[in-house]
Amino acid sequence: MDDVIYLDNHATTRCDPRVVEAMLPWLTERFGNAGSLHAYGERAREAIDAARRSIAAAIGAAPEEIVFTSGATESNNLGIRGVAERERRRGDHLVSVATEHRAVLDPLARLAKRGYEVTLLDVEPDGSPRAGWLDPQRVADAITERTCLVSVMLASNEIGVVHPIRRIAQACRERGVLLHCDATQAVGKRDVKVDELGVDLMSFTAHKLYGPPGVGALYVRRRDPIVRLDAQIAGGGQERGRRSGTLNTPGIVGFGRAIELCEAARPEESRRLAALRDRLWEGLERRIEGARLVGPGLDQTSDDGQPIRLAHNLCFALPGLDGEALMLAAPTLALSSGAACSSTDPAPSHVLTALGLTEDQARATLRIGLGRFNTEADVATAVEALAAAAARVRALA
Repeated sequence: MDDVIYLDNHATTRCDPRVVEAMLPWLTERFGNAGSLHAYGERAREAIDAARRSIAAAIGAAPEEIVFTSGATESNNLGIRGVAERERRRGDHLVSVATEHRAVLDPLARLAKRGYEVTLLDVEPDGSPRAGWLDPQRVADAITERTCLVSVMLASNEIGVVHPIRRIAQACRERGVLLHCDATQAVGKRDVKVDELGVDLMSFTAHKLYGPPGVGALYVRRRDPIVRLDAQIAGGGQERGRRSGTLNTPGIVGFGRAIELCEAARPEESRRLAALRDRLWEGLERRIEGARLVGPGLDQTSDDGQPIRLAHNLCFALPGLDGEALMLAAPTLALSSGAACSSTDPAPSHVLTALGLTEDQARATLRIGLGRFNTEADVATAVEALAAAAARVRALA
């Protein structure tokens, strides 16, 4: 694997060696269960409490508002189903977006099968300077007297678009509706503060920010308003009864260390990755005929002047070329194709088709996610490898 350049940091990130170092003692000599009353358990509880404080501080929350889970998928399920199933007496209508991750869309689909009404909103179409962006007015117009929850991601894992969550939260607050936000791709990459955003629940996970897989968190607001959930996992009462199960002490310690490292380096790292991303795109545009950007423009900003595309995201189409064929022709690069939204689903990405791309256009799309361990040399090599791969595939065609 040493000769393969990893460019798929939206899918997962390499665990930082400093994070691994922090975790190792809790896998060996400090292996106690945080639920035990003896000294081993006490030390584990203290380590978890310290990590909880670090994670809470990074997003501007109170430690008591952090619920540890197995990852963002579980956090999304707990946030969405936990509210809907508890609050059904107030309404059975949920609002979300057609371009959400499957970890949001599938729980919504399950609720729909049980009689809940689900509204999925459209976004700005392909070709728009803000392609993929959600107009807050669409949310405001969709909310009814029966709406119990709105769920909108902060940033897209495929096209990198950043939604105007503050304005969406304002529309929800005015109607007394809770807002859940999947911030998996944004925490550790952008300045994410729950009170500034106005969210009531927020999902994120460690393995997207150079931490270990298998541990995530759900922020649950405890005041103005108090958010109460129906637990989705029972059997022990951990996490104040909101999520039972033995706490993953090594993973939680790693999560805390990972988010500390991200926050310390975030401003400089964002600038570095944006510069690498722009250089990569300039090279691809120059070397591959017909290459075009998918998603919002690299220079597009929000009303407050912030970029509406993640600094490390590049999603682009190479018309007339098959993305999977390109990946096979460039075996020294690890990236993703729009041919499928996941390895278990052969259909084209639902995000790309929701933008208005045809199946053929979606299959001609590639996604690159730059990360902490990528360098200028990686970018230069990637441009040459993709240009050569495109030439080979076109010659074969």
